[in-house]
Amino acid sequence: MSAEKTTAIVLRIVEFSETSVITTLMTRDFGKLTALAKGARRRKSPFEAALDLLSICRIVFLHKSSGAMDLLTEAKLERRFRSSSTDLNRLYAGFYVAELLRCLTDDHDPHPNAYDLAEATIIGIDTGDRLIPTLVEFELTLLTYLGHQPIFSKCAECGRTKTASIRVSFGLNEGGVLCQKCRVGKRNIVSLSAEAWSLLNELSEAIAEENNKENGQLRLTQSWPEDKKPNGEVRRVLNQYITHLLGFRPRLHPYISSIK
Repeated sequence: MSAEKTTAIVLRIVEFSETSVITTLMTRDFGKLTALAKGARRRKSPFEAALDLLSICRIVFLHKSSGAMDLLTEAKLERRFRSSSTDLNRLYAGFYVAELLRCLTDDHDPHPNAYDLAEATIIGIDTGDRLIPTLVEFELTLLTYLGHQPIFSKCAECGRTKTASIRVSFGLNEGGVLCQKCRVGKRNIVSLSAEAWSLLNELSEAIAEENNKENGQLRLTQSWPEDKKPNGEVRRVLNQYITHLLGFRPRLHPYISSIK
């Protein structure tokens, strides 16, 4: 076994013994991994209090190819998620980012752009003041990186360009909006107003254009016009789409929906 070094975000910590923990990490170079951190609960440990939820750190670990759990040998803190102790909404938002990363990504499947996005999102939640727009951009961009990008600009069934109407049908099974003809007979449909559809379409197109320039950045919703900020309808369709993809409702959805 050779020692591997990378940058990681701490997604979960579970006590394993009186002195050790099992931690789930999102790494930039090796994807999501679960590792045993021996001695992490001791006062003096090789982890220097770096293993806090949502902290960003440099790690050294031993990868066990036999299917056994990886062994974390060192962690050095680079940035701590500080606002969690002062703002409950920021805590919920940060936990939600961690939950989506855990549930939507596979073990040992590297997504450097998704890691960069997550790091930028956590810093944005920690220091910014537009939590819901930041989370909406994170969700749409992460779904794009992982191959689950919802389609808003055209009918997901026939490919016909979608134009504004009073109500727009979004098919959860199809992963996008449907024209009136293709809507017939379909199940698991979410109805959207023209305003909510227009916002999601504009944001999705902006994300796609931005991703062609530089991956992993988070900047669109920080300057998003106040009159176009995501509303309850936007949150509802994203909540239902992500729930449909996972097959279960994320635990943090009720808490995210309560953020004003």
